[in-house]
Amino acid sequence: MDRAPEKGRQPSRRRRKTRARKRTSRISENPRRLLEKLEGLGLRSEALVHVEKIPPRRAQYGQLSSPLPETLTAALAAIGITRLYTHQAHTLETVRAGKNAVVATGTASGKTYCYLLPVLEGLLREPSATALLLFPTKALAQDQLKGIGSLQAAGGDLLAHLAGTYDGDTPSRQRSKLRDEASIILTNPDMLHSGILPNHARWARFLSNLRYVVCDEIHVYRGIFGSNVANVMRRLRRICRHYGADPRFICLSATIANPRELAERVIGATFRLIDRDGSPRGPKHFALWNPPVLSRTSMDRRSSNLEARDLVLSFLRDGFQAITFVRARQTAEVLMRYCQEELSHDGGGLASRVRAYRGGYLPEERRAIEQELFSGELLGVISTNALELGIDVGSLDLALLVGYPGTIASTWQQAGRAGRTEAESLAVLIGHNTPIDQYLMRHPGYFFSQTPENAVVDPDNAHILLGHLRAAAYELPITARDEGDFGEYAPAILDLLAEHHEVHRLRGRWYYSRDGYPAADIGLRNGSNNVYVIVDTGTPGAPPFADGARPQPSGRLARTTAVKRAVERGYRVIGTLDEASAYTQLYPQAIYMHDAETYMVEHLDLTEKVAYVHKVNLDYYTQSIVDSRIRIVDTEEERTWRKTEMGFGPLAVSEKVYLFKKIRFGTRESVGFGPVDLPVQTLETVGFWITPPASAMGEVARCGRVATEGLCGIASVLADVITLHAMCDVMDIGATQDSRGTGAPAIFVYDKYPGGLGFSQKAFGMIEVLMQGACELITACPCEAGCPSCVGAPVMPHVGNDPDAAMRGRIPDKEAALVLLHHMLEKEPYVPKGPARAPAGKISPDGEEVARDGEPASREVKPLPPEVERRLRASLRRLQPGPQVANP
Repeated sequence: MDRAPEKGRQPSRRRRKTRARKRTSRISENPRRLLEKLEGLGLRSEALVHVEKIPPRRAQYGQLSSPLPETLTAALAAIGITRLYTHQAHTLETVRAGKNAVVATGTASGKTYCYLLPVLEGLLREPSATALLLFPTKALAQDQLKGIGSLQAAGGDLLAHLAGTYDGDTPSRQRSKLRDEASIILTNPDMLHSGILPNHARWARFLSNLRYVVCDEIHVYRGIFGSNVANVMRRLRRICRHYGADPRFICLSATIANPRELAERVIGATFRLIDRDGSPRGPKHFALWNPPVLSRTSMDRRSSNLEARDLVLSFLRDGFQAITFVRARQTAEVLMRYCQEELSHDGGGLASRVRAYRGGYLPEERRAIEQELFSGELLGVISTNALELGIDVGSLDLALLVGYPGTIASTWQQAGRAGRTEAESLAVLIGHNTPIDQYLMRHPGYFFSQTPENAVVDPDNAHILLGHLRAAAYELPITARDEGDFGEYAPAILDLLAEHHEVHRLRGRWYYSRDGYPAADIGLRNGSNNVYVIVDTGTPGAPPFADGARPQPSGRLARTTAVKRAVERGYRVIGTLDEASAYTQLYPQAIYMHDAETYMVEHLDLTEKVAYVHKVNLDYYTQSIVDSRIRIVDTEEERTWRKTEMGFGPLAVSEKVYLFKKIRFGTRESVGFGPVDLPVQTLETVGFWITPPASAMGEVARCGRVATEGLCGIASVLADVITLHAMCDVMDIGATQDSRGTGAPAIFVYDKYPGGLGFSQKAFGMIEVLMQGACELITACPCEAGCPSCVGAPVMPHVGNDPDAAMRGRIPDKEAALVLLHHMLEKEPYVPKGPARAPAGKISPDGEEVARDGEPASREVKPLPPEVERRLRASLRRLQPGPQVANP
């Protein structure tokens, strides 16, 4: 493999095949045209605030201690690979030495070959060996299978080993063939959890010969998803031991702060880190685009969605191919509608070459969009982070990011979707008018100088362990050694399961006692398998049932029955949504958007988990408004930070969707509200609370301000600041002001997952950094009295009797927030600017609110915290044994 370096450069994941494209990418003709165009647009609006120029990097190659097998070397040469980058060679040598490897390098750095070469080399030397390749999405597994296929085609008989994807879209006949004959299985953690491990006896051949397990995009395995996957890995390794296998693990990650720690937490084994990226990189331009200010008084800015629309249209009309990332599914649909409406006036079919891509679309829709984007049929795609991962969508000219994605790692992942390995590329971050986005717009050096964040998982979370111990007992009896593998609370949880007759102990082993299928009760990605199906009835007033009667089954079986009846009536299933999102997006009269079309929700069946919708032609969409209540369940830790009292412990957060807002397309003006009548959802989680000293509250009152309005502003900023220090999304953290449980106004910060996932606990330990950051962010904003870019958006109006009515409809008070922050941080007292802000209604000066309604015979068992045990017991009481599912 000694050819000249220029001939040894590798095709990236995006360049593995010769593409029959319907156009020639204009960036290859004149790579600076994109930046020049953007600069021209920015001069007219003064929105282009910064362009970071990232220099190119030359390739660095590594040497192997011994060459690859000749057939594999020849196959690589046939597709243009004659030398390995340093990180590829290092990974191969690590696996050869019998070590687990985690590779953390940049986008399009050739990480595919980091796992593919050791796997193929091992299979060539041991033909009976098998490999399990795990990808976070089905689309990514399908995409990687294409890469294996190209190498297989180049190598002739090299890959006689059968390889295939095994997921929910795989036909039954193909599943059996793969299970019985395949050497390489590509799947996702969900299928491993619910389809392979519970049926491991059928997989005895594959599992007993398992030599390699690959976990791609491991940086995605954080939060609740990562904590669940970590327990799936515990179950996998236990079953591998049962069959006498001890596979090597190869993990691949984007650049994050703690790749080795994350791999070791998720897999439960020691790893060697490979993070010296040897791949070449072309020059990159990363622009920050801040929508222009509409009012210097309020600091309102033009909608970032409208700015994105104008930028996308400008580039698409010039023939550039762009991907636009947005933060929410509804935003993807709204932005696609905006673009299609404008392009339809141009003619020439441009409007049909822009599509949205998001979760909730049916699999066949997503595959079609991926193929159209890859082939060049689509000029533009507007996507949630569903396309952030390494799916091959061709060589795109530019990436637009509408709003900060929430983490530095995700930002670079999305920006990396544009450009080729060594071609010049452009990414544009369009700022929202929110605290963290505006901070980045004002301090570009902060973002470009920061290292990516830590990824946080909590595999020992008792709420998560409960379900996985049930699933593990179903798969194999749990031994004393197994108890140790599942963490310190495993013995106590097993005792609890035994009390509820879920398991029983016999000769030192725990056996599953039910007839059901426990894996079906666990959703890896959101903690629940409660998925709502969206059915288009075609016309308003259509009955949801053929005979007008509600079917008797409940839960999963009822949903299946309802969907079957709907299909029999000629109705059409158009999508799915998780339960939490269903409550906020599928309430009656809500506007659900699919492929830029508007559908009105006529009926949401909470028993069957089906939403019935019909197409309407309206000029508005809807947004739900949620009211939250917090109750302190217990105090596990108390401490004094400076002169401020803080506490940490379990919380009960009750949320109710009580109102929806109608928003006109284009102008974003509010055209009305409507009531929502859905049950309260209670989240039992953990969090911390900050109770400002009475002296701080008194100082605010003496300034003629309302302290609770300042606390609301601080809470809003804290939720954003935390995302800069813990690898979590702003949607993972809740922050609000409340008085319940403390007897005085306090700031509450909590994890938005049952039992918590460590985000708020980490924040509790770094409160000094967070409060300093909040103070700096608010101080730096040039607004006069508070705006969405510093202390947050206005508190929504409430219907009916509300003790917080003094704050409803008003932006939190920036000046009150600064008075409080200066006092708590023991800075020089802050003197508010502008006139005093008197409360709009009756509220006490201190903001106090009105209350509202063979084995060892003995085992060491660490007791569960009482409140955790109570919540687990409640979860067990809700469990209903269901029918056994042979092969989901």
